[in-house]
Amino acid sequence: MQAMDRASSALVLVDYQGRLMPAIDDGAHVLAWAQRLAEIARELAVPVLGTEQNPAKLGPNDEALRALCDTTLAKTHFDACADGLVEALRALPRAPRQIVVAGCEAHVCLLQTALGLCRAGYEVFVVEPACGSRAAEDKVLAMARLRQAGAVIVSVEMVAFEWLHDCRDPAFRRVLPLLKQRVDAG
Repeated sequence: MQAMDRASSALVLVDYQGRLMPAIDDGAHVLAWAQRLAEIARELAVPVLGTEQNPAKLGPNDEALRALCDTTLAKTHFDACADGLVEALRALPRAPRQIVVAGCEAHVCLLQTALGLCRAGYEVFVVEPACGSRAAEDKVLAMARLRQAGAVIVSVEMVAFEWLHDCRDPAFRRVLPLLKQRVDAG
């Protein structure tokens, strides 16, 4: 597998919904990491797509995170690929071959969406600190299953520095402060 390349990437943020996040183990940190990841993607012109599971019942994604998404896809399937995610990715001005993905719940919608992206032929990178489940052990199991399925488990900094590739990149000075900020809950 190759390094993450921002020109070949899209970021998919799965189901950070207001009614769900309070139940997620360490949900404030998970959401903070997702926001940091989305901010970095925006700085580097990486497309950001969000999904919302049954928003009529669970409400929209966190407002600040939703504002960082280029588009948000409502879905009823746990695997967003079954509700048009692959088509949305193919419709981007520059169709990606690598998908960086994070979301909730890690063992349900994030897992099934990442597996769907793997089946669709994408290189899938799952950002572990920005993923969450109600029970910590479910997240651990999800990461193990995703690794076995061929997804690569990464951190926010791994994504940022691979997307930057070189400290001489003009975007490096804009992204560096985002990496230096602490991610605090609340």
